[in-house]
Amino acid sequence: MTQTINDQRKIGTEQVPVRVVDSDVHPTPRRGELNEFYPAEFKDLFINRAKGAGMPVYYDAPDFAHAFAMRVDAFPDDGEFAGTDPHMTFRQVVMESGSDIVILGPTTLSAGQTEEEVHAIAQATNLWQDRCWLDGENNWHQRFRGSIMAAADAPELAAQEIDKWAGHPYFSQVLIGAEMRPAWGHPKYDPMWEAAVRNDIPVACHLGRGQYNELPMSPVGFMSYNHDLMVTYSLLAANQVMSLIFDGVFDRFPTLNIILIEHAFTWILPLMWRMDAIYAARGAETGLKKKPSDYVKDHIWFTTQPLDYPEDKLELTHALEWMEADKLLLFSSDYPHWTFDEPRWVAKHMPEHMREKIMFQNAIDLYKLPNTVPALPGQVRAF
Repeated sequence: MTQTINDQRKIGTEQVPVRVVDSDVHPTPRRGELNEFYPAEFKDLFINRAKGAGMPVYYDAPDFAHAFAMRVDAFPDDGEFAGTDPHMTFRQVVMESGSDIVILGPTTLSAGQTEEEVHAIAQATNLWQDRCWLDGENNWHQRFRGSIMAAADAPELAAQEIDKWAGHPYFSQVLIGAEMRPAWGHPKYDPMWEAAVRNDIPVACHLGRGQYNELPMSPVGFMSYNHDLMVTYSLLAANQVMSLIFDGVFDRFPTLNIILIEHAFTWILPLMWRMDAIYAARGAETGLKKKPSDYVKDHIWFTTQPLDYPEDKLELTHALEWMEADKLLLFSSDYPHWTFDEPRWVAKHMPEHMREKIMFQNAIDLYKLPNTVPALPGQVRAF
């Protein structure tokens, strides 16, 4: 607390321009930290279930046995898991790596096994973010923004949670799970999309397991190996993109924005080509008001991590140019995972004329963030 007060005194009236917005940083509750926030009828269930439960890991690092797919330096000295310490996260992501605003994306929803359980976890996680990460002590620097966790399988309840938190000054997006059934174009989800549009807030989806299995399902069933997951999880997002477009979600909700976090993104270029070809052949039969690629560019966003980069970096540059990446991409680091991408490293891989849009301006516009933040003495400036 003393260090926090001392740091707080360092913030004066000077403002600096936002140059990096990190759209994917994972805070994790400390052991038992969510217990006080669970609805009463679920508290005993979740506490008992957590006894003896291991940490779910969706992809492993080369030193998996030691780091649980996390940066080895992201574990606090108190023995808690990586990402549990707001002050360490601030130091490593903001002060040392140079991100100016950080979008927090908890991954707690995958612990639920029914719609009611997922909603209860969403409620608890939102209260936890408000009290433990976005409060005056832990967000004194005004750099953290939270995600409204929502149970997409229970769209009416999700809408209630969106309405409850959307006016909060430090919540910037809605966050839902990846493996929804049926696909997102189904009208059952309309109450959730309507709530997001009503509150003028984007909806993000992060890679994660659904309630059906330990790993997300591919279009041909559950995968055999971890490396299957690492290569194929983008296919899940591709199916959701097609469902959103061809089932008319963006015609029903013209101001809806969807963010696909950690699903990679280079695959969207050939998918846009293919969808546009079908649209050209089928015409009015599709019921669409414009080309599928235009819906993508107007409504769908991707985060940079994981950044696929071939041996010939010019190939990546061509792909970014062809897909008009400055209309689609948001920078993300994926902290505290071992796959963490430094802002400076990502920026140098972006075409210069796209760099500012991808690294910060798209996020400022989408999340309605400030253009400046209070200066922090000693902060690394990313580029």
